[in-house]
Amino acid sequence: MRRVLIVVDMQKDFIDGALGTTEAQAIVKPVLEKMKTYENSDIYLTRDTHGENYLETAEGRKLPVVHCVRHTEGWRLHPEIEKQAQPSHIIDKPSFGSMELMELLCQENKKESLEIELVGLCTDICVVSNALLLKAAMPENRIRVDAGCCAGVTPASHQAALLTMEMCQIEIDGNCTAI
Repeated sequence: MRRVLIVVDMQKDFIDGALGTTEAQAIVKPVLEKMKTYENSDIYLTRDTHGENYLETAEGRKLPVVHCVRHTEGWRLHPEIEKQAQPSHIIDKPSFGSMELMELLCQENKKESLEIELVGLCTDICVVSNALLLKAAMPENRIRVDAGCCAGVTPASHQAALLTMEMCQIEIDGNCTAI
């Protein structure tokens, strides 16, 4: 069985930029440590990616905070995290969940069964969306989330997302407690 790590949206705007939080800042080091336990070829990263017209989109009308606009400083991955990534394994996603990532991992799963772990930001939006997509596409695979290597918009919404994922048979590992 091949172990795969998904690092979700560890970008400046979510860590210490437009939508940054102290909880997001606190998970950078644990995420870096987690990445060291995987082969680089088994690490995939997502990058929230918006255009200049963000405020005109459905998401922008509900969350009117410009963030992660392609090629801006806020869009960039945390530099230390990006150093550990293979450029071909960085997936830009225009929405919360990445269909491209799901399809890619489904193809990889046909070659060799995958065990998938997710970490990153934000637990209650993009982490939960990607975890649920992956579980729906590969219901027999072990899919888990390291709760201590994730942070939500608020601590309460982080906990709610963890409960939602657990109810959908996504394993929650709480050993890495940074928040």
